[in-house]
Amino acid sequence: MNPRYDRDKGMQMFDTVYCGDVPIPTAPGESRFIDYMLETLFGTLWADQDSLSIRDRRLLLIGAIAAIGDETTLAIQTRSALKRGELDPSQLDSISMFLTQYVGYPLGSRLHRVFSQLRAEIASAGATR
Repeated sequence: MNPRYDRDKGMQMFDTVYCGDVPIPTAPGESRFIDYMLETLFGTLWADQDSLSIRDRRLLLIGAIAAIGDETTLAIQTRSALKRGELDPSQLDSISMFLTQYVGYPLGSRLHRVFSQLRAEIASAGATR
């Protein structure tokens, strides 16, 4: 292990960011790519709470994901933000309307669709409780 990087810290932050909903992809040493991602992206960048909060990073990431149209990652990030209380379902329409002005309507409609599906999931989960 590179002394600058800490995979265990990265795994802890990965679980924090994704609320334990996304499994750690591989065991240590099975994938240099995954090890590096956990050590640097999660163990260093996401873990740096002094410059940006998890919520700040998540909002930036949601904007970037909206710009490339990755609906799967958008759903994962938004679901985690909702579970962690970083976003409220009532904010999703405002986010989709705002970001659509920057990413364009074809990508914005994907964003709106994902947000609508997540709101429906939340409403359904609330109805079954």
